[in-house]
Amino acid sequence: MVQLKPLAIALALVSPVLGYKFERLDKNNTVLLVVDHQIGLSQLVRDQTPTDFRNNVLAHAAIGKLFDLPTILTTSSETGPNGLLPKEITEMHPDASYIRRTGEVNAWDNKEFRKAVEATGKKQVIIAGIVTEVCTAFLALSLRENGYSVFANTDASGTFNPGLSADANRRMENAGVHLMGMFGIVMDLMRDWRDKPGLDEVLPYLDKYLYDYGLVARAHAGAITNGTLASVQQTLI
Repeated sequence: MVQLKPLAIALALVSPVLGYKFERLDKNNTVLLVVDHQIGLSQLVRDQTPTDFRNNVLAHAAIGKLFDLPTILTTSSETGPNGLLPKEITEMHPDASYIRRTGEVNAWDNKEFRKAVEATGKKQVIIAGIVTEVCTAFLALSLRENGYSVFANTDASGTFNPGLSADANRRMENAGVHLMGMFGIVMDLMRDWRDKPGLDEVLPYLDKYLYDYGLVARAHAGAITNGTLASVQQTLI
């Protein structure tokens, strides 16, 4: 049996890390896709509560408004049980490309949708849809095959159960899809609180869609404007 020297083992472990390139989202090279976030299909989502998923879907769509990203909406057989997109999304994006597919399961198989994505000229794609292993994964894998960098918003993709979600995410990740939640996506697009959009635009967005973070800002504001400091509290900071 061949014995590897410690130095050779160390180099073998380090070399993949040295070759890694961190791909960051670029708001000037990104398109946002809203895929089959339809009222009927929303009833299939069991890996999140209805309230949480509704919030996450609207937050996903609002990323396009926040960063002025080209946004493409698409639905599957919306005149049937799959249903319409929530009016909050269509009212949020009245001028967005809206592709109503009548048969194709994978949105990439629809020529009009494909042309709409290509027409943006963007090479990075943020995607979310219902259900994760079909509407999100099929399109994400097709986009990867065609040379796009894909960032799947796992907060805004839902399916029947957590196991199927994990399987779909693993399949996408193995194909080079970046799996991220809404907060990570927004932070990567913003990069610096001093930019535009920055603090003045992003904090209200987070207060609306990620109230956990909104509480941080609200608690600080309350302490500054209306707070008193007990002597014992000084030992905590």
